[in-house]
Order: sequence, then C-alpha cells, then structure tokens
Amino acid sequence: MIPIAKPLIGKEEKTAVSKVLESGMVACGPKTKEFEEEFARYIGVKHAVATTSGTTALHLGLLALKIGKGDEVIVPSFSFIASVNSILFCNAKPVFCDVDKKTFNIDTKKIKALITDKTKAIMPVHLYGLPADMKEIQKIADEHDLFVIGDAAQAHGASIDSKMVGSFGNLECFSFYPTKNMTTGEGGMITTDDDELYEKIDSLHNHSRVKTQWGYEHDGIGYNYRMTDIASAIGLAQLKKLPGFIKKRRENAAFYDDNLKNVITPISFEKAKHAYHQYTIQYKDRKTIIDKLKKEKIGFGIYYPKPLHFYPHLKKFSHSDLKISEYLAEVSLSLPVHPDLTEKDLEKVVSVVNEVCQPLDK
Repeated sequence: MIPIAKPLIGKEEKTAVSKVLESGMVACGPKTKEFEEEFARYIGVKHAVATTSGTTALHLGLLALKIGKGDEVIVPSFSFIASVNSILFCNAKPVFCDVDKKTFNIDTKKIKALITDKTKAIMPVHLYGLPADMKEIQKIADEHDLFVIGDAAQAHGASIDSKMVGSFGNLECFSFYPTKNMTTGEGGMITTDDDELYEKIDSLHNHSRVKTQWGYEHDGIGYNYRMTDIASAIGLAQLKKLPGFIKKRRENAAFYDDNLKNVITPISFEKAKHAYHQYTIQYKDRKTIIDKLKKEKIGFGIYYPKPLHFYPHLKKFSHSDLKISEYLAEVSLSLPVHPDLTEKDLEKVVSVVNEVCQPLDK
C-alpha cells in the first residue's frame, strides 16, 4: 500500500521523548518553551505559543483580537471545517468568500464586496501548502482597518518572497496533526511579532493566568490549551527535519508536474513557494481515477468533498457567489506526496493516473 500520508518518526523523536519521561517533567515545561523559541526562530518572528491543536490556536488568536458576538470574519468557503468552527467558538459570524479556481485559496478580488461595518478580520487559509496572496490581503485589511489571521495549518515551510508563512498578518496558526508537514501527534502553534498579542495569547492558553510570585492569579476566563513537553520534544526533533521534508515534498511534486498527463496539476509561483502538504489535481471524472487507485492499493484523499457552506450548521451563512468552491469539491483529488515515497512509488502513481485519464476540457 502507498499511503496518502505518513508521519516520519525516527530514533531522534523516540530518544527525545524518553528523556522527557525520565525527567519527570511531562506537562507544559522547559521543552515546550524551547520548542516555541525554536519555531519562532524558524519562522522569523519574535513570538510563538504552542497549543493543543491548530483549531485551538485559531480560537486563541480570535479571542486575543477580541473578536466576539456580532463581529464578522471573512473566511474561504473551501477549507477544513476547523477554520470556520473556530469563528463560531467566539460567537462571531463567518462570512464565506469564494476561492480561486487555480490556487484553491481565497479569491482576493471578492473580499471587498463582503466587508461591512461589522467585519473585524480576514482569515486566509494557505490551502494544501500554497501561500495565499498575503500582500493583497494585507492591503485590503489596512484599507478597512481589519485584522488578518492566517490559517497556516497546512503550510509549514511555505514562503512568499523568502518570507516564511507564519510571519504575515497579525498572527498565524499552525497544526501539528500527524498528516501535516511536521507533527507532534496533536498540537498547534501561534506565531506573531506583536508583543501585546503574545502576552494575551500566552495567558489565555493557560487559564488567563497572570504572572505573579505564586502563579494563581487569573484576569478572566481562560483555557487549558497548553502543549505537553512530550509533544514538544517530538516537535523539536521534527523541526530539525522539516527543511529536508519540504525539499523532498517539492521534489516529489516536481516529478508529478513533469509526468502527469490530462489532469490539472497544482499551480505554484516563483515568489510563493509551495510546501505541498497535499498534491491536489483536478479532473472532472475523478471516480475513474479513484477506482483505479483503490485497485492498485494507492492512497488518495478528497480534501474536501463538501464546501463549508454545505454543512448543516453552516448553511445559513451560504450565498450565491460560492460556485468555485462547489466546483472544486467535485473535481479535486489529492495524491501521495509525502517524503517517504520512493521513485518506484512515484512512477506507479503516475502510471496509474495516466492510464485512466483521457484528455478533458480544462
């Protein structure tokens, strides 16, 4: 079986976890602090806060920016459901924006029409590891005095003009779920250059604790969203390997680019470097590919089979101008691109896809 995703856990991670277990400090402690500092250094920002998941990272980011009841957040209608659920956690209103057919990312040309006097933030998603157009998004945000909260859950290692994803907007949020470009098992991270935001997030994720001599002062409702030192030890080992992981993902993607026929392959830009969390093609009759992949024991993924506004609790936020999201949900198919693939694996995937795909109108 060629899996769609595979976390690469080696002796470095196992040794790191063993050392934490032997130390007796298994909850949030010095390893988590070290992981935050090293991740911030990798991204090129002043601050990072480790959390329990990418979802809780988004939730904390919204809370720190004081987004709540009555506020509107513009979010793409084609993404993982955590993007929009985090907005609902704050009792705010998601306002769906359609995405670009080629990039899968939020269509910046459609953002301005959605801005009202209740709009407080834009939440671009760097889907599949391709950076959203953050320069244009920031320009719109600046014109309308809006926050920018980047959902970078799939974009570890991506960059724009050599500036790492994670260093844009007011803050950005990562996930370390096992299928991501690096993992801690479960976990997330918020990155920011804003000192005040950092202090607020750092407090919120620890029961809104205020730093005092004894540590039992709290200035409001907070959350237990702390990462453990066990997870952080894995994260530190994975972070050292991340550049190599990304290099191999890009090499695998380049092989597909050069050899796949009769399908629409992912777009990339010279200035926006794709991290290839997923390698997602478009093909109007994707069932023919899926049937053959299943037969040949090749993993695949449909990310995502529904646009967000199709889910029961989100239908009330739907509107007519979301047709590209609906189209992409019908034609998108992700192929294995993870770093553990061999040349033989890649050749097999290409052979199977090319065998069944006929020239179609793009």
